[in-house]
Parts: sequence; structure tokens; C-alpha cells
Amino acid sequence: MPVDALRPTQMAVGMRLVKLKAKNLRQLERRPQELVNSILANPIRVVLGPKQQAFVIDHHHLGLALLKEKFETAPLVVEADLSTQNVTAFWKEMQHRHWLRPVDHKGRPCRVADIPQRLEDLRDDPYRSLAGFVRMRGGFTKTSLPFMEFQWADYFRPLLPIELLRDDFDKAVKRALKLVHLPAASHLPGYLAAVLPQDTPAGAVDD
Repeated sequence: MPVDALRPTQMAVGMRLVKLKAKNLRQLERRPQELVNSILANPIRVVLGPKQQAFVIDHHHLGLALLKEKFETAPLVVEADLSTQNVTAFWKEMQHRHWLRPVDHKGRPCRVADIPQRLEDLRDDPYRSLAGFVRMRGGFTKTSLPFMEFQWADYFRPLLPIELLRDDFDKAVKRALKLVHLPAASHLPGYLAAVLPQDTPAGAVDD
């Protein structure tokens, strides 16, 4: 399907992650088969809605990266076909299945109607980038739960000042890697408890 026809189901992405994915695509441009294999290995998951529109429920970052790198089409996996439903029923079903995140780039709840109609209109949420880089560093594991990394973004939001993310992102990642193992994060998807070395007595860990 044409990339520019894809409809988002969230209001923000982590632009650092989008830039990283775009960079990876550019690096594969001279190796066409590897590029094709990489894209096919990560098809964009969509739900078909009214008028056969495709609503992205996973890989918004990849979709936006493909768009920025001037790709015209993208491979899709259709998770569900709700195209026969009317608009009202469709949005209710999407909410029921937790396939929508009407939350803005600052973590504030919004109306479903506020979700952009184009990938290009997604705003930057630095905490979503933080969550993505922390996961890549092994801070927590990927799960199939919709918008699971946004849950981690919302966890980090009150704990790390936005100025830190803007001024020293690497330092923010290092701090976040300590926060992921706290008991307060144990309810989050993909949580990994800190593993103590076998010769370290319990309670003797230096923060």
C-alpha cells in the first residue's frame, strides 16, 4: 500500500527513533536485497477500516521513516478487517481492542478525533524515544501489548526532566536504565528485575 495513505492510531512518535530507522534504511540502499529483506521482515501491522483505509497499529516509526526516505509503498500485515463497519462502530471497536492511543506528545489525554490523519503530522515525544533506546539497551523486553513502549515513556515522564533529554540524551538513557528495575516499574510490560551477581549479598547493591 502507498505509505502516504497509512492512517496513524496515535498522536506522537519518538523522532530520534524515526531518524535512526531512516539512517538504517539509507545504509542499506546500496545493498538492495538486504534492504528488501529488512523491510519485509518488519511489515507494518494495520487494521482495515471504513473505505478500506489502513490504520497502523504497530511500526508507526518505520512507516514515518519510509515516508521520509521517499519510499512509495510498504508491506503490510492485516491484523483485522473492520472495513464493513460504519465509522462510529469502527472507532468503538478500535478503542475496545486498545488499538488507539489518543494521548498527545506531552502525555496528555485527548479526543480520538484529535488523532492525526497522516503519519507526517505525528508530533515528537522525546520520552517515547527514551523508552525505545532503553529497550534497545536491554532495559526491558518487547511484548505484543499495544503501545507498550508508551507505557514506559509515561513512567519516565515524571522522573526525568525534559531538559535532560534535550541537552544530554545519552545521560538520560543511563539514568533511565537504573529506573527500569525499580519496584515501581514492576507492573509495566516487559519488566526485567535486576539480577544480582551471585557473590553479591542481597541489600549490598550500590545505587
